Amino acid sequence: MSFFNKMLASVGIGAAQIDTHLEKSSYYPGEEVRGVIHIKGGSVEQTVDRIYLKLMTEYTKESDDKKYIESYTIAKVNVSSRITLKPGDHQEIPFSFPLPPETPLTISRQPVWIHTGLDIDNAIDPKDRDFIEVEPNPAASIVFDAVEDLGFSFKMATCEYHPRLGRGVPFVQEIEFYPGSRYAGHIKELELILYPEQDGISVLVEVDRRGRGVSGWLQRSLDMDEQHSWLTLDEQELGQGPSHVAELIDRIIRRSI
Repeated sequence: MSFFNKMLASVGIGAAQIDTHLEKSSYYPGEEVRGVIHIKGGSVEQTVDRIYLKLMTEYTKESDDKKYIESYTIAKVNVSSRITLKPGDHQEIPFSFPLPPETPLTISRQPVWIHTGLDIDNAIDPKDRDFIEVEPNPAASIVFDAVEDLGFSFKMATCEYHPRLGRGVPFVQEIEFYPGSRYAGHIKELELILYPEQDGISVLVEVDRRGRGVSGWLQRSLDMDEQHSWLTLDEQELGQGPSHVAELIDRIIRRSI
């Protein structure tokens, strides 16, 4: 192959191409993600040092009173070692990996995607991006059903920079709910941060109270109108269903107000 064609391949013209096919488009944290990477050789022979997958998302970070969107790699998986692609070659490489528990749910348009890339010396790395939906796992679904039983309705979810509360990642996903009639006169909103555990789930519950009068203004100005509590649910507690979990959350709320 001519030097000219090799030069073109180094800048991506006539180079190898990749396309990742996922078994499905929707997963929950802890579930196995499976798929196949399709690789098509270009017009010249190329050596691929490795093929990798990155599970990625975004979070909001504030600095100097401005907010920025940061991309973050939750996990990186090496799919294959060194291979040689001849011109016109077609190769298929299957893969699987568990979706990490810290993967955020794709609610409120929170993006989560799988980035596929090839490491090729002296050439542009061809890339492929596949967005996925991330749904609540069974434990988180019970928590959401419990919140709904208490009359709350979903407001929004955001991924915010918070390295102290993030477990292994520099952000947390805050999920906010409007109160129903039971709590409407007492709290502005309910916020949850979910932490899937091996045998259940931990939930950081934040009750944002409705301060009234001068005392309410003072509480808000000192950030004293928010109450935080931990709720840890093991398999036995979760096995009692959403109504039992709703009772536990109701106790937390009533203690806070």
